[in-house]
Amino acid sequence: MSATLRQLGSNFWIAEGPIVDFYSFPYPTRMAVARLAVGALWIWSPIPLTDSLRAELAALGRPAHLVSPNKIHHLFMGDWASEFPTARLWGLPSVIRKRADLKFSGVLSDDPPEDWRGEIEQAVFGGSLIMDEIVFFHRASRTALFADLIENFSMEFIRNTPGWQGWKTAYARLGGITEPVGRAPLEWRLSFVRRASARAALGRVLAWDPVNLVMAHGTIARGDATAFIRESFAWL
Repeated sequence: MSATLRQLGSNFWIAEGPIVDFYSFPYPTRMAVARLAVGALWIWSPIPLTDSLRAELAALGRPAHLVSPNKIHHLFMGDWASEFPTARLWGLPSVIRKRADLKFSGVLSDDPPEDWRGEIEQAVFGGSLIMDEIVFFHRASRTALFADLIENFSMEFIRNTPGWQGWKTAYARLGGITEPVGRAPLEWRLSFVRRASARAALGRVLAWDPVNLVMAHGTIARGDATAFIRESFAWL
């Protein structure tokens, strides 16, 4: 796939990456790019760095921050770090432990680093036995960014993508990760044994009142993201 940046709002773009295998499930990939006030590019969940994507980014600025929102979305960070050696890598402690081969510049928390404070907000969803995730909000475009805490696959994608047929189609439907309002995968929802911190994070996200919702996997929600997120997290 040849990535093409698509602008979704003021100084905010997304690009679609290839389908990757996740425990035999074919998952699409998506990254987001925000251009900060200083002109630096903030890259969320990097996809493979193709020649076309490299050229498109060059027209916008230079990647200065490479962000992994959870310990799954790190696959291509090493390639990006090699291509842009001055870029700073950011992740939760779980990501940093998993990718000890990479040099991270900072640990992400609820408090945004000075580098993007006032432009991008963030909230850490903890309390799960298996994984945590940090959710972001790009102020200028009023866009919330979720990696796997919301998956919103269309049934068209499920039907037409080899590897999703049979019991996996039933899993997607019964697991609640399909349109019209997708959720986190069922096994992850069940793993939240300490929900107070996750509920506090959700409160922060809803207080941002996002208009748009970009997730790494599935159909983007535009226009009333706050209501979408509230319904998606009814289980919490």
